[in-house]
Amino acid sequence: MGTIVCFVIVLICCVASSVGDTVANCTHEDLLGSWIFHMSEGGHDKTIDCSKPGPVHKVITISLSSYNTAIVESDHEIGTYNLIYNQGFEVEVGFHTLFAFFAWETLNDTHTKYWCNKTMYGWAHDNLGNNWACFIAMKQPDKAVLQSELPENTNGIVKGTPSKLLRNKLALQAPYMNDMQFIMELNKQQRSWVADSYPELESMTYEQVLSRSGHGNGPIVRSKLPRKLKFSSVVKTFPESFDWRNVNGQNFVSPVRNQGSCGSCYAFASMAMLEARIRIATNNTQTPVFSPQEVVSCSQYAQGCAGGFPFLIAGKYAHDFGVVEEQCYPYLGKDTDKCEPAMVDCKRHYVAKYEYVGGYYGACSEEKMIEDLVAFGPIAVAIEVYPDFQQYKSGIYHHVTSVERNSPPFNPFELTNHAVLVVGYGADPSSGEKYWIVKNSWGESWGEKGFVRIRRGVDEIAISSLAQQSFPIPELE
Repeated sequence: MGTIVCFVIVLICCVASSVGDTVANCTHEDLLGSWIFHMSEGGHDKTIDCSKPGPVHKVITISLSSYNTAIVESDHEIGTYNLIYNQGFEVEVGFHTLFAFFAWETLNDTHTKYWCNKTMYGWAHDNLGNNWACFIAMKQPDKAVLQSELPENTNGIVKGTPSKLLRNKLALQAPYMNDMQFIMELNKQQRSWVADSYPELESMTYEQVLSRSGHGNGPIVRSKLPRKLKFSSVVKTFPESFDWRNVNGQNFVSPVRNQGSCGSCYAFASMAMLEARIRIATNNTQTPVFSPQEVVSCSQYAQGCAGGFPFLIAGKYAHDFGVVEEQCYPYLGKDTDKCEPAMVDCKRHYVAKYEYVGGYYGACSEEKMIEDLVAFGPIAVAIEVYPDFQQYKSGIYHHVTSVERNSPPFNPFELTNHAVLVVGYGADPSSGEKYWIVKNSWGESWGEKGFVRIRRGVDEIAISSLAQQSFPIPELE
């Protein structure tokens, strides 16, 4: 039997947020309405192949409304739902859980299309992880708007000209070069943090460097939901600073790791969160290091080195399938053709519960992050990665908007989504500037021995508005 972790997820990002990325870019507002779920026959185990779902066995209509209420229209049974970043959604109702990605399709080499009113085939199971089935869901026509019918600037077709794509592809294969002029300008225009070059990056291509930052994961979608959260009545006061690396002389944070050029930050942030939560729950009597590669190679809830989301990995995947330790499935830093079985003696460690910080997608706030961080442990979050973040060396980071990168011939850096782990917070004693303490997965040579301090109090690079945070409390067998 493996460890069971009672875990509540509360943000996103590499992603994203975090943080497995398809081309879909759907919002909470797109999700609202009545959805028809076409279910295959149940009774299967978790090895079910939903790429071959079988005939429709039953049809269920579920209404999704603000803030996260799901109602089965036939019997008015009430449950909940969550948007998974901009990629899909999960519904919990009638002691069952249903999850699917929004539908998308590659039309040709230059065009890809997505729909926010229907899903790919998804997975359904009961709350004990049994009785698996497949489904496809469609929003009722009278409440849905086809993406192709929307104005040009918001339609669901992602496209580019062949010549531009080819030029960009060739440039991305060029060896990465540290832009010293860019670094000098970053240090010239502000005094809060120090930028520096990283010679080891010059062994990579631009594409590989971008991949580890979540390149291609699409723009961050900021929730329009109001945030009116307050501190709970259980925990009322918090210290001015807190760091899980030093609580009464003990370090509850696992070692910094390096994801390499694989876009697996979501797996590293998820595993690091579970590692820390188990250390905290057992007072460091158990110090596992979990396998990101098993997630990259085996999870159907992510897209391998192309990205993923902590909510689906530290939460749903760990709940449904469990995670294994590093020695059972060592990190390769690349996609594999198939999922290899873990070693015979390897235990699987499970999560018993997961949810977003605040209880549902869009309910996160800085105050709630602090409350959950202190009470339960480190939190996986998503951030918006800009070119200057790549060059961070020390200090309290904030995005410098007035400095543009000069190389390569085109600027491949776009708004990207990267999953990291918040392990504490504090304030600079001289300036009073507040910050989050964040563990990255780019190795100990980057930043402050693998960590970065990010400005707190202004939702810098979306760190507190997109949090996919979770707090596992192990129930050890």
